[in-house]
Amino acid sequence: MQRREGEIRIPSGCAIAGIMNRKKKLIPGTEIIKSIALMHERSNGLGGGFAAYGIYPEYRDLYAMHMFYDNEKAKDDVECFFNEYFDIESAGRIPTRKVRAITEAPVIRRYFMTPRKDRMLESGLGEDEEDEFVVRCVMRINSCFKGAFVVSSGKNMGVFKAVGYPGDVGEFYMLDTYKAYIWTAHGRFPTNTPGWWGGAHPFALLDLSVVHNGEISSYDTNRRWLEMFGYRCNLQTDTEAIAYMFDLLLRRYKLPMNAAIAAIAPPFWAEIEMMGKEKQELIKAIRIVYSSALVNGPFSIIVGCRDGMIALNDRIKLRPLVAATKGDFVYVASEEAAVRVVCPSLDRIWAPRGGEPVVALLGEVERT
Repeated sequence: MQRREGEIRIPSGCAIAGIMNRKKKLIPGTEIIKSIALMHERSNGLGGGFAAYGIYPEYRDLYAMHMFYDNEKAKDDVECFFNEYFDIESAGRIPTRKVRAITEAPVIRRYFMTPRKDRMLESGLGEDEEDEFVVRCVMRINSCFKGAFVVSSGKNMGVFKAVGYPGDVGEFYMLDTYKAYIWTAHGRFPTNTPGWWGGAHPFALLDLSVVHNGEISSYDTNRRWLEMFGYRCNLQTDTEAIAYMFDLLLRRYKLPMNAAIAAIAPPFWAEIEMMGKEKQELIKAIRIVYSSALVNGPFSIIVGCRDGMIALNDRIKLRPLVAATKGDFVYVASEEAAVRVVCPSLDRIWAPRGGEPVVALLGEVERT
């Protein structure tokens, strides 16, 4: 029987999982597949995906651009653009294997490249602003090149996603052949947005990626605010805005991580009034200055980045989230079972409170 979107609504649906080693010990892709596949019932086959960090050490200083194309013309058009604005060191298809459950795949390619300095200068950017140049190019491709979508654009990382259950997606992309020091994963149960290849999670920009369980009722406010700074939300899902907001707050505004988190999921005003004077003034200022970054609605998210992994849920915890540690390993997931299936004996496991972040940084112990 054909599976139809929207026939059944699971309010707490979607599965998220993340595994990280603080000392950059490489973790086989089979581990994250095992974790997310255990939560099979939380998704409905309309989207699954993974983000992996540390998978391209031989190209660690180059931007790894993963692309989806609807057709060969879209591929040719974007490759002409890439050749004009980037120096490409390597290009080719992303290896896949045949999986019966994964159908109607787009043209899937990846490119390892660096921005051309002359094009950066023409754009009014300095030589140290490569990240901004890449972000502008990503927005241009997603907005102006019909049938082309940027899947990920960071260094030494990549996103692998599709329409399907996450276990099948991992098999399709041969993730059992990859090793990474950070893995995040998502099993999708879309409720308000379409299930399509570009709309599967994770959503990524540069080295930052987001997987999300929930619904963002503040999406229009968040989107309009982002568009003031040149971001364009074209991928038909609210999660895209979360990824761009973290990029804006962390990279452009250079906010500390705790300040960016406080902007996206701040304490309630009543809680702020009970804080000490110095902290109260700081949080009030963040809430006022970055009011349009406030994310409303039920959510739990995992953010991967070059410095580590962050997990966060909404302020009244309407979506599940557990965290755990074992030595130098940090685990986060929608369900405890998804952690224990890969690490049965843990040093610590806990359920973060609403709005309480789990911040695990490379080279440091986790903070909560």
